Amino acid sequence: MSTLSGAEPRPAGAPRIIGIVWGLLILNTLGSAGAKTIVPLPRSLIQMVTMGALVTAFTLALAINLRLRIRPSAYVLLLTLLLVSSVISSAHLESGFGALFRCFRLTLFVGTLWLLTCWWNGGLTFVRHHIRMYFAVLGSVAAGLAVSPGAALPDLYGGRLVGALWPLTPPQIGQYAAVIIGLTVLLLLGRRTDKKSAAVVIVPSLVLLALTHTRTATLGLIVGLVLAIGSLLLTSAAARRFFTWTVLLATVAAVGFASVLQSWFLRGQSKENFSSLTGRAKVWDALLAAPRSTSEQLFGVGLGDKSFGGLPIDNSWLAVYNEQGLIGVTLVAVIIVVLGGVALLRPPSLQRACAIFLISYCAMASYTEAGLGDASPYLLHLALAASLLAAPAEATVLSTPEVPRLATPELPRQRVPRWARRSEAT
Repeated sequence: MSTLSGAEPRPAGAPRIIGIVWGLLILNTLGSAGAKTIVPLPRSLIQMVTMGALVTAFTLALAINLRLRIRPSAYVLLLTLLLVSSVISSAHLESGFGALFRCFRLTLFVGTLWLLTCWWNGGLTFVRHHIRMYFAVLGSVAAGLAVSPGAALPDLYGGRLVGALWPLTPPQIGQYAAVIIGLTVLLLLGRRTDKKSAAVVIVPSLVLLALTHTRTATLGLIVGLVLAIGSLLLTSAAARRFFTWTVLLATVAAVGFASVLQSWFLRGQSKENFSSLTGRAKVWDALLAAPRSTSEQLFGVGLGDKSFGGLPIDNSWLAVYNEQGLIGVTLVAVIIVVLGGVALLRPPSLQRACAIFLISYCAMASYTEAGLGDASPYLLHLALAASLLAAPAEATVLSTPEVPRLATPELPRQRVPRWARRSEAT
């Protein structure tokens, strides 16, 4: 048995229900807005499913951790402070009563993470749960593509892949595909999975990523893998071989397929539209130019739908600034810096490489995607990184109670006759 603090025993291993809890957290963060599905799903029904998943996750986590055993976690502590800041900003109701509901959701989300810290010991258990659940989500996307290609590749999104069974946008699908591709590649390099199992995950995920035409996910995957594999170059021959071959193949592809790659990257957009990041820059400029009171600058206007003027913000830092103010931006920045600093201080290992990949991916995606200030897949990716960077709990030395020795009764001394003592002496 291992301990968390003092004499409090820690569970020897994570129970199977932990995977269910993690999967429910992922289900909650899938969102309720997206493309039109083959079978129309009312948004109220989707919200009921996602919110019910979060309530169930919290209940199950509490049921397996009734003694409320938790491990100290700087990441979850900073999320708790961000939650407090969000409640303060949402209490003014500038964003309506929906802000308080989002605060309640974030409370359950952070509370569930606190209950799961009991099993954060630097192992790869949560990595496998992460890959399996997101691969199942991508399986539903592939099934929708097979059933109705027209609904999965609609003209509304420029022919990019969307979720036809569950409303998922191209950036969401690209994010899920990129994350599990990167984690699976690292598991393969660390010899924690075989080539056949890795190919089953990587190949179809790459196809789905290509169909989404998501530049953020693709760049995040490349940069994240470069940094993660770079952290293994000095200790892993497999990482050095993979890095060398990848550089060679990338160079050949860049030279031989430059026009194809450029066409895929531009997605048929004009240079003006591309330079303005598909219109995002206009929303950002309007948000920054809007007048704000001192309270709004410090605490924001409360949790909302990550939009400004009816248009999506699509930037985590500006979305946090809008909803949680400068205090929220500071807390989010501290989260990234603390996780990155801890990762750099850890000795080279597979767990450290996976954490570096997740942190760098979230940092890259934060520029064109929102989600670092509210319950989202990005916070789950960072939670997974925090679990990988957690130091294993020290083993408890179980003292064996001393068994009192039974007193041995003394045998009565036999009287030796005098003649016998004489014969022994002679």
